[in-house]
Amino acid sequence: MLDFEARLAERWSPAQWADVTVVLAVSGGADSVAMFRAVLALKQHFGGAGRLIVGHFNHRLRGGEAEADEQFVRRLCTQFDVACEVERAAEGSIAPGGEGLELAARKARYEFLTRLCGRCGARFLATAHTADDQAETLLHRIVRGTGIRGLAGIAPARRLGDWSLVRPILWSRRSEVLEYLRAINQPFREDASNADRSLTRNRIRHDVLPLLAAGFNHDVVAALARLAEQAREVRQLLDQWVEQMFDDKVEVRPAGIVRVARRGTAKQPSLLLGELMTAIWRDRGWPQQSMTYRHWRRLAAMLQSGRPRQIMLPGAIVASVDADFLTLAPPAGDQSVEQNDD
Repeated sequence: MLDFEARLAERWSPAQWADVTVVLAVSGGADSVAMFRAVLALKQHFGGAGRLIVGHFNHRLRGGEAEADEQFVRRLCTQFDVACEVERAAEGSIAPGGEGLELAARKARYEFLTRLCGRCGARFLATAHTADDQAETLLHRIVRGTGIRGLAGIAPARRLGDWSLVRPILWSRRSEVLEYLRAINQPFREDASNADRSLTRNRIRHDVLPLLAAGFNHDVVAALARLAEQAREVRQLLDQWVEQMFDDKVEVRPAGIVRVARRGTAKQPSLLLGELMTAIWRDRGWPQQSMTYRHWRRLAAMLQSGRPRQIMLPGAIVASVDADFLTLAPPAGDQSVEQNDD
């Protein structure tokens, strides 16, 4: 067993997944091919009654290159006798638009993978994010503006209903991935769009991280990974507090109106109250995209002060406060309509 495979087994024990169905998201790039080969090697070594299924989504955004990626993944699965499920996006269904295109492509890909997991009864969906992806994600969020939740970065695992999304090689550096592929003489596909410096993530990858490594901290990727791990621990504590406060202090009334009792919350720090507010938004399915740091802090201040006032928030949600309650009232009609009080 090669070192890369042994380290994978230490971090994602085959005892967890060898007897169940696992979907591997494989694009054909180095990271996902390395994950595929390493998981397959562990499966062959440890056995088990479960099965591996490769999921590949052809976004049809890069012409002949995308077609070649798909054929590469199909051949790889045929070579190793692994089931392969491919979905092709409808022509033009993913609209162009810079980084908006990236988000649309990612959404379409995960929708396919989610359907595939449901269809085949998978217990795990594995994606091939690495420590380098983690570092890039953190820096991207920091420069755009983020909080504790954002600093937690890419989660190693996340429960999604009947199955879990896992990132089994999140511990690995991209250099280790390439070293492993060389060791097993495994080719992979190169995505030319990864060199497009018009995209923020690519500038972070090719310009910012190398600059930080050369001039400030040669192990900056590991440092950012540690930051993400610590932020996840803080987030877990926040989540526990929010869950308790939600159960004790939040009441959902007719017409979707939410009341938050000021007693027991008014003296809490703004950070905690902001987290409680975001939990309410998630629970009610209210639009969060236009909610800014300023909005969350304003709601926290209203809870803390109790001074009667009323404001309009994005999504046409009306917030009002009195001595006893903060009340949040969604619009009577379409809750997706956004109005900003800025």
